[in-house]
Order: sequence, then structure tokens, then C-alpha cells
Amino acid sequence: MAFTGKASFSAGAGLPEIAEDVSDIVGIVSPHETPLLDLLGDPRRAAQSTVHEWLEDALLPNTDVIDQASFTPDPVTATTITVANGDRFRPGDQVRPDGSDEVLLVIAVAGDSLAIERGYGGTAPDALADEQGLTIVGNAALEGDDRPAARFTNRTRQRNYTQIFTASVEVSGTQQAARTIGVADEFDYQKQERLRELLRDLEHSVINGVAAVADPQGSGTVRRTLRGILPSIVTNRMQPGVGLVPLGGGPSQSEMDEGVLNGAMRQIWEQSGARVDTVLVGGKQKRRINAFASDRRGFSAGDERFRDLVSVYESDYGEARIVLSRFVPEDAAILLDSSRIEVLPLEGRSFHFKPLAATGDSHVGQLIGEYTVEMRNENAHGVVRGLG
Repeated sequence: MAFTGKASFSAGAGLPEIAEDVSDIVGIVSPHETPLLDLLGDPRRAAQSTVHEWLEDALLPNTDVIDQASFTPDPVTATTITVANGDRFRPGDQVRPDGSDEVLLVIAVAGDSLAIERGYGGTAPDALADEQGLTIVGNAALEGDDRPAARFTNRTRQRNYTQIFTASVEVSGTQQAARTIGVADEFDYQKQERLRELLRDLEHSVINGVAAVADPQGSGTVRRTLRGILPSIVTNRMQPGVGLVPLGGGPSQSEMDEGVLNGAMRQIWEQSGARVDTVLVGGKQKRRINAFASDRRGFSAGDERFRDLVSVYESDYGEARIVLSRFVPEDAAILLDSSRIEVLPLEGRSFHFKPLAATGDSHVGQLIGEYTVEMRNENAHGVVRGLG
């Protein structure tokens, strides 16, 4: 027979007599990790102005290109050539054209015109071509000769701008006084949530942020924004199949494989003294990198764990950690020398909470932080775009 005594459902809809059973835990799954900021760590110093500047220098260049459409009498025997930058050469320079075993000896320099000895040291003359690269092997001075004219480089000043990250917190007096499930202090809880969001935004801006073109220092109507890593890389912007040919034979020219990554690291190494130690990628390219060794992994019948992970890539051009960040564009792999990157707060303006005067029955405050990125020697870094 049906139960006729008092039961938990006897009071009807809403169960007014039954105490609520709510877990004292608040679950949050929204992404808030900052792997790049964690990797870079705390900066050695703070920025002292909203316009942050630093100096960069470079050695005198030892490469150039031929800037000459035709040769007299012909490309194999011509003894005068025009180059793009004649001031890089001196009499006595041994010069090797790209793709050739011939060595040229510079006899005289007049502007951008070089008088040269062909086939120096018994090397076989080859045909020269317009836009062919030239590398200065070294200079040979005459014994007892006067000192050469002094040459030097000028240091260049680079800059970035600070960006203000802020969020407000406001909780009514009643809400703060009421007993809340899972939260001991509502005001403090809201501060923590907004801080997570600001840190997330800082990481995103460090990677992708763009400075304003006009009045980047900011004004009453122009918001000051920092220039992030991706927009800062100018020299080594690479694309598979366009001067960067994959060696691994992936399904398409645009797919990340070991040849693409190795070729990108080589290109950075060839024209800078930096060593890439970090490869920053999104989820899709991380899976491509994990697949580098997929066909080389072996598993026995007793193995109960499948491992498909590449955390470090080691090559002749450096050992690089593979860092996964959800803020990297899907088609990109960013190659960094992390020793040349710092995320700096403006002095006294790292993330902090500022209580504000309430105008009514509430608790009010503001989270504020002001940061910039110092990315030294942009040609020490690189990015591969257009990856499938």
C-alpha cells in the first residue's frame, strides 16, 4: 500500500520545511592562467615613466648585396661592381659571394663602387648577379701601413608605452553583511576575481597588444596602450614555403613540422647573436610539435599510460622550451629569447587595490596596474605565421 506518513515531500512544491543543502565550494572553470608571465618572472626593475625607453647597439655589418643589373665585360670577369652599401667595405677585404667558392679581394672603394680582384687566392671565378649576397670574410692590412679610418655604430633608442589596467569593485553593505554560501568575504572575493581577469588581460596584451599610431603617449582622448611581442617582431617574420622551406615532408607546405621549426631557429641564429630558448604556441601548433616524435615512440603490452608530449626542443641553434598559451594566434609560432624580454610595472603601479570613498551604502574600490614591455633587439626573436 502507498506510504501515508509524513515524508520529505509532504509540504508540497518548494519543500519549505527542508533545509537547503548547498556545497560550500564555488567552482570556477574560466581560463585565467598566464604561462608567459609565469615564465618571464618578476622584472629586475620598474619603469620610471609612461614612455619607457632603452638603448640597443649592433656590430658593424659584414654582409651586403650587389646592386647592379649588368656587368662589364661580363659577370664572370667584371672587376668593378656596385653594392648597396659601399661604406661597409675597405681595401683589403676578402669577400665571398653567396652560393660561390670564389673569393674577391677589394682593391679600392669609391662610394658604392668596388674595384675588385677576381678569383683571389686561386679560387675559381663564378658569375655574379644582381642582388647576390656578399659576406666579408675579413680584412688584411699592409705591414707598416697607417691606421685605417675609425668606424663606429650609433646606439639607437627604442621605446614602448605603459598601459593602465583597471577594474572597479562595489558591494552593497547588505550583501557584505549577509552570510554567503562558499564565500567568507564578498568584497574580498570580488577583488580576487577582478585581479584574475586583469592578469589574463595583461598576458594577452603582452603577446598581441598594439600601440596607437597617433599620440601613443596618450592624451585626454587617446588611451595609452603598450606594444606587445607580435607587433614588435619585424625582421624575422617568416612563413613556410616563403624563404622557409619545410624539411620534414608534412602534408602541406603550411603545416608545422620539425623542418619549419628548425629552419626558423636557424634564420634567427644566422643574423643575430641570440639563442631562442622559448617557443610560444597555441593549442593547434602545440599538437603539431608533439607529433614530431609520434612515429618514434614505442609502447609495450604492459604500458598503461600513453604519453604524447614534447616540452623541450633541442637543436644546433638552441634549446627551447615549448610553452602553451591560449592567446597566441592559431596560425603562429613565436620564437623568443626570453632573456631579452621583461614586463615592467610603472614604479609604484604594479597591481594593487585602492579603496574609494563610497557615496552610499556600499563598499567601493578599484584594482589598478600600469605595465609595459621591454623587448630588446627585436631581431633576436621571430614568428612563423600562416601555419595550418
